[in-house]
Formats: sequence, structure tokens, C-alpha cells
Amino acid sequence: MSAASCLLTEDQFLCSICLDVFTDPVAIPCGHNFCKTCITQHWDINVLCQCPNCKEVFNTFPELRVNTFISEMAAQFRQSAQQKASSSSSEQQAAKPGEVPCDVCTGTKLKALKSCLVCLVSYCETHLEPHLTRSGLKRHQLIDPVENLEGRMCTKHDKLLELFCKTDQMCVCMLCTVLDHKTHDVVPLKEGYERKKAELGKTEDEIQQMIQKRRLKIQEMKHSVGLSKEDADREIADGVQVFTALKESVERSQAELINTIQEKQRKTEKQAEGFIKELEQEISELKKRSTEVEQLLLSEDHLHLLQGFPSLNAAPPTKNWTEVSVRPSSYEGTVVRAVNQLEETLSKQMKKLLEAELKKVQLKRVQQSAVDVTLDPDTAQPNLILSDDGKQLKHGDVKKNLPNNPERFDTSVCVLAKQSFSSERFYYEVQVKGKTEWALGVARESINRKGSNKPSPKIGYWLIYLRNENEYKAFAGPPVHLSPESQPEKVGVFVDYEKGLVSFYDVDAAALIYSFTGCCFTEKLYPFFGPRNNSGGKNSAPLILSPVNHTE
Repeated sequence: MSAASCLLTEDQFLCSICLDVFTDPVAIPCGHNFCKTCITQHWDINVLCQCPNCKEVFNTFPELRVNTFISEMAAQFRQSAQQKASSSSSEQQAAKPGEVPCDVCTGTKLKALKSCLVCLVSYCETHLEPHLTRSGLKRHQLIDPVENLEGRMCTKHDKLLELFCKTDQMCVCMLCTVLDHKTHDVVPLKEGYERKKAELGKTEDEIQQMIQKRRLKIQEMKHSVGLSKEDADREIADGVQVFTALKESVERSQAELINTIQEKQRKTEKQAEGFIKELEQEISELKKRSTEVEQLLLSEDHLHLLQGFPSLNAAPPTKNWTEVSVRPSSYEGTVVRAVNQLEETLSKQMKKLLEAELKKVQLKRVQQSAVDVTLDPDTAQPNLILSDDGKQLKHGDVKKNLPNNPERFDTSVCVLAKQSFSSERFYYEVQVKGKTEWALGVARESINRKGSNKPSPKIGYWLIYLRNENEYKAFAGPPVHLSPESQPEKVGVFVDYEKGLVSFYDVDAAALIYSFTGCCFTEKLYPFFGPRNNSGGKNSAPLILSPVNHTE
């Protein structure tokens, strides 16, 4: 039985036509065994009666008899295989909806691991084993499990689609190349696959590039939206500020108008109250005299009447009220004057608003000439500390031991940019927030970089500077004192090389600080940066080259 068990694993118990365990095995004259049904159908389909394995041709149809010994051994093999499959199925997963089931499994269909393009059958792990171990089956082409393997057969000739017609761009079988596609350019399926795969690869690359471009465009749009929102927020804030001021001015004018009218009315009422009080006092005195006179008239005493007559005969002293009157206050023109005053205030506010807008427009215009500027460490005075990205600098207490090359400043605490400009326009911005002293501008290439210099346009410097926290000047021959509207935190430097113009702007206030005009440039110009001494930490904040956030 143990020997039989060993034989049960041999290739002889598998039919090379159906690739399954023999059913009614028969032997043909050449000695090869097949299922009786399989070999009979094979000879019925083919013109020649030959062995599928060794290709030996038989002139007459051989008499087929079932080999009982092999039949019994095959039955044992099938039983053993079924037991093994039953044991394995408990460990393997049943095919779930959407998964390819094994075509060989009976009862519960297990999940297929591979599909065979020769057998046109999908196999689970157990039923796939012969394809992995049998020499004849190892040559079969296995792929990841797919459904509808019949779709890989030529519907016209019932043969495997194993060629690709480049002329008609379709998959064909071997018979198609002899009949319908006889003169067409036909290649093996694998070659067609590789070419189409390469084309798809190019298409995928192009799609990825298109995706990347669109992602960059999205970033660009989001950045533009962000800048737009910043501008919108600024405009809203400015608008709220302006209209709040206008509203307050209107309310103030209204309050002043009401107060003026009410004050006039109060004066009229006060005057009338004074007159009325005085009249009431006189009326009281007259009533008192009238009472005395009436009593005297009623007296029958001759002596009493005569004695009292002198003092009661004349009316008591009173004021002559003939010309006295209370005239209503005149309010004519009060509202008109208030409106005129309000109009004047609004006009001033509008003028200020227009001037601010013009400043913004001018700044935006020069910002269109923005350039990317970085610091040149080969020109930096040895006490200066530069950031790795070349965008920040400050003064340090320790003097570094650096080569004293011709480009380097040895005494003046300054540095030039790597970039130079000899035509057209350029613009850059520098953050000076937190500093108590600094110097900014441009310098020509031939300036003296050794020893101390007193900068001026005459020797090739066009600079403005701050010292002592609030003293702003321009190095223009004799220094020019500057009075910025506010203390700048970010300074913009604009140069029009052809027009000979160097202008400095307070970026946040969108205000022009100073301009050098009528300059004559004949050499390369370099952006100039001077952080000045740190003054024991008081001036330790760095100069920072800032990106220009301008809008179209």
C-alpha cells in the first residue's frame, strides 16, 4: 500500500489532455495512456489519428480497452486527492463575491490563485499543484486569476487568442493569420503587450505631468486667492476705517448742529425768563398798590383818605416795556453751514483716501520689477553674520578670520548682494523691524571697499539710513533729513537704471520715503545692506530680505 501511495504521486495518473486524474484510462499502441473519452474526442476533431504526446500516426483507429490496473490506481489517487483537497479546503478561503472561484472544486468553490491560459481553467491552491510540479504542465502560462477565460478564445475558430494584429489592432488566433488576417502585420501577443504597455507608460507619464501641472496651477490659484484675500482684508479694513471716520464726522456735525440750535433756544428762553420774572415782580408791586388804593377808596374817614392820598396817588416806579421784546432766534442757514462744513470734511477725507490709493498703485507698479536677491558672503565685513540661505544678516561682536579678498569690506559694516544690474528696472524689499540703526540702497561695482567711507552718490552710493532710533537721512552730498509718515518696518528699494532713479518706500504705508533723481549710472549696481553695529544688543535685530507680495 505504501508503494501504491508513492505511485499515486506520479505523472502517469494524469491525463495529458484533460490534465485531470484518469477516468476509464486506455492505452494506445505507442504506450501512452489517456482518458477514453478524451482520446476519442481528440481523434474525432483532428484529421490524423496520432498520439497527442509523441505524435505517432496510426493508420487505423486503435481498439481501446480500459486498463483496469491503472483505473484502480487512478481511483485511489482521486480518492487521496479529494481527501487532501477536503483537508486543504478547511484552511483555504472560499471565494467571496467579486473573487474568481476555482473551476475544479466541487461543492464549496475555493478562491482561485491562478488561471491557466492553456487549460482555460482557474485553480485554487490544491488544484494548482500539478501545474507547479508536473513537467508537462509547467510549460503552461499562468496568470493572476481572471473570470471569463472563454473570452480569451477566438469566437470564430475556437482557438486561443495568442497573436496581435497590428493592422486591425485586435487579438487573433493562429487560424486568423492564415485566413482573415493573412497579409496583416501580426506579432506574438507578448510583443503586442510590451509595445502597448510602453505606449501606456508614456501615456501615464504624460497624464502624471498633466496632473502635476494642474496641481501647480491649483497652488498658483490658491496663492493668488490668498494674496487677493489679504488685499481684500486690507481694503475692508481701510474702508471700515474711512467710513467710520466719515460716520463719526457726520454724527459730530449733527451733534454740533443740534447743540448750536439748542444753545440759541436756551439763550432765548433765558432772556424771556428774565423779562417775565421782572414783569411778574412789577405786576406783584402793582397789585399790592391796587389793593392799597381800593382800601383807601372804601374808607369813609376824610382825614385818612387825605393823609394817604399823596403816597398812593402815583403808580409805583416801573420799567418802560414799550421797546422791550423777546425776538425768536434765527436758525436760518444753520443747517446749510453745517452741511457745508461736513462737505469740506468729507472732501478732505476723500482727498486723503485718493492719495492713499495713488500711493498703493504706485507701489504696486514698482513691485512688478521685483527680483530675487541674496547676500554675497565674499563681500561681507568679517563681523557680519549671514544666514545659510543668504536672506538675513546682523552684526556680531566677534570678528571672523576671513580672507581679505578685494571684494570684501574690511571696515564698513555692510555687504553687497550676489546679483548685479546694469539695465532696466529692479526692486527688492528688506525688513528693518526692531532695528535702531540701518543703511540700505545700491552701490556701483567700483566702490572702495577698504577703510572707512562717507557714502554719497559722488563716490557711488545711493543710500538712506536710520540712526538713534528715529533720525532718518539720505546720503545725498550734504545729508538730507527725512520725515517718514510712520516708522518703516519694511523698506522697498526701486531702481530705474535708464532714468537714473533710486526710490525708497515704506511698504506697509505704501508711502515714498525719498528718491535720488537725475543719477548717471555707467556701471553695474549692487543692492547694499548695512545692519550697523549691534550696540550691545540694542540693534541686534537682523535685516531680512523679504519676498515681494504684490498683486496684478
